[in-house]
Amino acid sequence: MSTQYADEPGGGERLLEELLAQAHSAAPMDLPLLVNRCAEAFGLGEVVIYLTDIQQRSLVALTEGLPTLDIDASVAGWCYRTVSLRVEDVEGGLLCLWLPVVDGAERLGVLGVRSRSVDAVRLRRCRMLAGVVAMAITSKRAYSDSFARRARAERMQLPAEMLRAFLPPRTIGNDHVVSTAVLEPAYEIGGDAFDHSLTQSTLHAAILDAMGHDLASGLTTSVALAGCRSARRAGLGLLDLVDTIDQALAQWLPDKYCTGILTQLDLASGVFSWTNCGHPPPVLIRDGRVVDGALGRTPQPPMGLPARFSKGPRNLHEVTLEPGDRVLLYTDGVTEARTAGGGEYGMDRFTDSIILATAAGELPAESLRRLIHAILDSEDSDLRDDATMLLIEWWPPMARPTQPVARLG
Repeated sequence: MSTQYADEPGGGERLLEELLAQAHSAAPMDLPLLVNRCAEAFGLGEVVIYLTDIQQRSLVALTEGLPTLDIDASVAGWCYRTVSLRVEDVEGGLLCLWLPVVDGAERLGVLGVRSRSVDAVRLRRCRMLAGVVAMAITSKRAYSDSFARRARAERMQLPAEMLRAFLPPRTIGNDHVVSTAVLEPAYEIGGDAFDHSLTQSTLHAAILDAMGHDLASGLTTSVALAGCRSARRAGLGLLDLVDTIDQALAQWLPDKYCTGILTQLDLASGVFSWTNCGHPPPVLIRDGRVVDGALGRTPQPPMGLPARFSKGPRNLHEVTLEPGDRVLLYTDGVTEARTAGGGEYGMDRFTDSIILATAAGELPAESLRRLIHAILDSEDSDLRDDATMLLIEWWPPMARPTQPVARLG
């Protein structure tokens, strides 16, 4: 990559143009070399790309031989958790600029850039590099086993491998809404899944839990996901989505069924619509507190059953959210986790964990990451079934509070 015009007027833009062109054709694991060549032309030092592991506990370098960083106990992890710039003193009088690598609302990892000083030009160039890295990773990870290997600490079981191939990004969103999800056990999920999609006016989100915990369960959930997306992309409403799944399961997997909640959120008005198919009710979180029973409704039969046993219509429910409200969907594997004494983790401990995770005013994705880890890391809990959670946060136009600017140093 040429350095001849790095400091000329418009030179940074031309270097960026070169980087974009070369990133498009580069092999996935050539990305660190390519980015470092661009950084050298920009007058920056060494650049290291770190991606989060599948459980969001560690940051793993794309470059071989570098140590793994703890997300909860490192400066780089602070950058990831807050999606904010952080500057760290390193050896030899150098600074390391940590920048979040983000695809829309999806946190992919961080970029570490070494430099002897920080000014507006260097900072702008670092951010350009982080943006290009995010786009390159997003475009290449769908077909790169290299990225998948970096994100895993152990071998993934077949049902989990199949289901994860169908899942959307963990987090999606814009200025008005964020939807983010987690699944555990990360390498052994069998029948749980989530789905979300965003249009200009509406967020669509769903959580699914198929009967059993094996490959057949994964097949059931996969059919349900396909039915949901097929109907949604045809412009059908929520009840028609559920009917499509009912008919698909009855036709292709007549001995299987799937519980779930399918939702829509109108981004302008905050009207939240949902239908509950034999699933635990959603939880409404307002001002950092769980509003007891706010979204509790009588559930309908699981999907796959009404097509055979009932001809009655499904129920559609609606509430209007307030600015900043969060809605949490979860599967029963969360509350049914076993403690050392043999009892269930339970709803009370679950809601206590929700309150602790959301009380600090963190980003929705970070609140959910902390929430699932609080459950998994409880010294007397034992996860016996899939545990999946999906968290939605809504802000109407002009109502979102200004995020504070992170301090350097």
